[in-house]
Amino acid sequence: MMRKLLLTLLLSVASTALAAEPLTVYSGRNEKLVGPLLKKFTEKTGIEVKVRYGETPQLAATLLEEGDKTPADVFFAQDAGALGALGNAGRLQALPKATLDKVDARFRSPTGLWVGASGRARVVAYNAKKVKPADLPKSILGFTDAKWKGRLGWAPTNASFQAFVTALRLLKGDEAATAWLKGVQANEPRVYKNNAAVVEALGRGEIDAGFVNHYYLYAAKKSNAELPVANYFVAAGDPGALVNVAGVGILQGSKQVESAQKFAAFLLEAESQTYFSQETYEYPLVKGVKTAEALPTLAKVGSPDLDLSKLDDLRGTVKLLQDTGVL
Repeated sequence: MMRKLLLTLLLSVASTALAAEPLTVYSGRNEKLVGPLLKKFTEKTGIEVKVRYGETPQLAATLLEEGDKTPADVFFAQDAGALGALGNAGRLQALPKATLDKVDARFRSPTGLWVGASGRARVVAYNAKKVKPADLPKSILGFTDAKWKGRLGWAPTNASFQAFVTALRLLKGDEAATAWLKGVQANEPRVYKNNAAVVEALGRGEIDAGFVNHYYLYAAKKSNAELPVANYFVAAGDPGALVNVAGVGILQGSKQVESAQKFAAFLLEAESQTYFSQETYEYPLVKGVKTAEALPTLAKVGSPDLDLSKLDDLRGTVKLLQDTGVL
């Protein structure tokens, strides 16, 4: 009887110790954008979070290299392509149906391995003092025109840009994607490290237009409301109108599955979705949460018909960017 009681006590202590282990999150999302939200998760659940921040493609590559030995429980990615790559490699486990069902099917894995937490539209940001909306082409493909020579900016190493190029390949084919990259490259675009740097350059008048995610403009205007930069949405259905998602997946082999599932569910709660809408100006993906007033609705943006889980060919896109001299 004493031995059974001791064994029960030891198991209870072990269970408590395991629960006390922090949840390890690899985040391809910038700390400035999601750090406050992760703190709210800990405050609400009591679950400590250990975060490794980095670029989404690099973190995805690291997770593939680490395999079963990864310390990560959760991957909070900047785009669906990286999540798709991990899912195809067998590195993600299925999420609870209740979590998946909160989000429209087009914004989650068809096999239940990841779910979108917020939507991010591709736009052309432009200097409103130097460019009028009527001057901008209706298609992203129009920026190969020689009149844009010396006037453009992009961030080829950025995950969201690479996801867009992957979408362009899927929608128009590799030949068309190659032609677009070479055409823009011939216009001698300035190269920046990320979306934020492109918007800052627009504000300084260094460039006239740049390819970014929509919400970086609003982040910049929090610091400078008079920034002479605006977003331009190309025609609905165009590859340049892609709406990608930042999403979350749980790693195979995680020892904190329950905590990881709580984290994924937390990102889809009304409070978190409102945070994405009102604080980071991203698109909420759960019904009943309002989009920020400054933004057109997702229906008006008109993202092209594309299975986001297919944005997983990161290597193919990087190779194309290298072959065309963009990287």
